[in-house]
Amino acid sequence: MKTNHFASIALALLALAAGALHTAPAHAQGLQGKYIKTPTGYLMVLRNGDKVIAHLQRLAVVENIPSASFVGIGFMREATFGFYDFARKEFDPKTFDNVEMATMTGTIAWKEGKPSVHAHGMVTGASFVASGGHLLDLTVGTGSSEITIVLHPDRLDRFVDPAISANVLGLPGHQ
Repeated sequence: MKTNHFASIALALLALAAGALHTAPAHAQGLQGKYIKTPTGYLMVLRNGDKVIAHLQRLAVVENIPSASFVGIGFMREATFGFYDFARKEFDPKTFDNVEMATMTGTIAWKEGKPSVHAHGMVTGASFVASGGHLLDLTVGTGSSEITIVLHPDRLDRFVDPAISANVLGLPGHQ
């Protein structure tokens, strides 16, 4: 009987903890302590192992960002770029390991009710040879990544432009 009583208490505590996570979205999304509000938007500092694009998407949801532009730098464990092949309608990816993100710039908008991050950047390794293009994925390495996010007042959506069969950013009244 005592074992069942303790098991019931343990399950109740787990249920309460799970409920607490749903009421604290920033913590549940892995964002707690990783960003602050600024007069123009947010400053995000990510650390070893953090996925940059996923964290930007989470921030958009948690803070209900209508749209934004961002810039960033930092050391990356992995940076995956893609060159879009218009004939096949897909990216040809290439991953670089242990590189400095010399520059990253992009936008946050929405597509089909979900945040849509579009980013380009340039990285360099120990040889100081640069590579860059459309960012598909970024994982922070030792050190950190610093990202400044500037908010825009209007909600912006991405849509597939039928003329090129690729996503484009729509401006209000101009799709």
